[in-house]
Amino acid sequence: MHPQSPLMGQMMNQPLLVSGILEFAARHYGSSEIVSRRVEGDLHRYTMRECHQRARRLANALHALGVRMGERVATLAWNGYRHLEAYYGVSGSGAVLHTMNPRLHAEQLAYICNHAEDQFLMFDVCFLPLVEAFAPHCTTIKGYILMGSAAQMPAHTSIDNLLCYEELINAHSDDFQWPQFDENAACTLCYTSGTTGNPKGVLYSHRSTVLHAYASALPNVLNVSSRDTVMPVVPMFHVNAWGLPYSVPLSGAKMVFPGAALDGKSVYELMESEGVTFSAGVPTVWLGLLNYATEHGLKFSTFRRTVIGGSACPPAMMNTLIDQFGVEVIHGWGMTEMSPLGTTGGLLSKHLKLSREEQRKILQKQGHAIYGVDMKIVDDDGKELPWDGVSYGHLMVRGPWIVARYFKDEGGDVLQDGWFPTGDVSTIDADGFMQITDRSKDVIKSGGEWIGTIDLENIAMAHTAVLQAACIGVPHPKWDERPLLVVVRRPGQTLEREQLLAHFEGKVAKWWLPDDVVFAETLPVGGTGKIQKNRLREQYRQHLLK
Repeated sequence: MHPQSPLMGQMMNQPLLVSGILEFAARHYGSSEIVSRRVEGDLHRYTMRECHQRARRLANALHALGVRMGERVATLAWNGYRHLEAYYGVSGSGAVLHTMNPRLHAEQLAYICNHAEDQFLMFDVCFLPLVEAFAPHCTTIKGYILMGSAAQMPAHTSIDNLLCYEELINAHSDDFQWPQFDENAACTLCYTSGTTGNPKGVLYSHRSTVLHAYASALPNVLNVSSRDTVMPVVPMFHVNAWGLPYSVPLSGAKMVFPGAALDGKSVYELMESEGVTFSAGVPTVWLGLLNYATEHGLKFSTFRRTVIGGSACPPAMMNTLIDQFGVEVIHGWGMTEMSPLGTTGGLLSKHLKLSREEQRKILQKQGHAIYGVDMKIVDDDGKELPWDGVSYGHLMVRGPWIVARYFKDEGGDVLQDGWFPTGDVSTIDADGFMQITDRSKDVIKSGGEWIGTIDLENIAMAHTAVLQAACIGVPHPKWDERPLLVVVRRPGQTLEREQLLAHFEGKVAKWWLPDDVVFAETLPVGGTGKIQKNRLREQYRQHLLK
């Protein structure tokens, strides 16, 4: 006998498309402001309603240029209103928005453009020299669009087919009906920032993007509402600014874009002048902001919450934000392959009676899974490990906004029994709070035992004379690998090896203690703000331990 078919619901069947987000925002939160610091240096402001109008003009313009369903349109731009228009004008029309990282080398950008088979490239005027450098190597691009006005168009350029964004959209009407199509159609394309081999493309669907936006706005996640003023400091080329270009409009909040001015002074002044209440970024950005505010004895008048991700937030930074500036810190974790949010930190009601120190230990974890993400930890043999907060293993995830395979099937089948291997090593406690102890490729294996580098880095960062710290494994004749600390001192501070090593005493097991410390002027940082430990390992692979 055949099983009985389920009784089907009788609700409207409307596809989840990103165009619906901006259409909703324009209709119901039309007066909400979007403020942008342009690459020209001035401030531009308009409303969600005007953004919707210009996005439809862009959709008409792209159609007139011959861009069709599923074809890729690339961007090379900072956070700003024109980039937001592209998010909706490109994807909403059925094409695929491909955001590219301008911090990559020209050779990498050319490879990514060709692999994606981009048809057009839209870019900020400040990236003209970079585009001129790699454009001759792009084989599929039909035209380039400078995201500015006629006054910004260069008098001389090696790019023949260069169009002006403002002239282009002004030549078209905003009379455009967003097309309806399968919600599983491709929406945006982001490439991983892998440290080895060529980057791989992650192709998000409209359905996955809308679901991610819904989930990320929830109170237990980013808690975005129409009473907020949100500044996405995380770049829009870094996993779609963690979904904020979608979750903020659907929530009706005011948006503030910092453009290319990401130094502490510029970020602070824009936060204060626009009344920013919530922001998101990687630790390196907050380091600059906190240093500026501390040096000048400043406080925040409206800034109350921040989500920090991309890499672990050092406990010392978290304590400074909370205790000195009264800013709630939401620890976040995710990946390009996860759209990107997987977990966010926060306290349960039963944690509210705990001591300050006990609460901070919970907040320093990467947090609790958000609805839509399932996770587990396994050992080297794939056996699932208990959620006891002690056992640590390889972190696996699955869910409706997590990659099933890479664009063009690069790398073959990436799933293991339906789970995506994140490459992170972590613990999960009985309440479901996950804590990253290391990247699988960064964990130090000393005498067959694992040493997590993140704990050692956090302890080093808690020293008042330390600005940045990275821990790597270097070869050892007896133990295979031992920890080496690479440290950047704070300006004007003196710190010696023995002083820093003494700082570790009693904080970790003796066999975890770093064997040596080297001091550097800077640490190598990749395009998304993460410290490049692969470069440090190469630089110090011949380092002789004392």
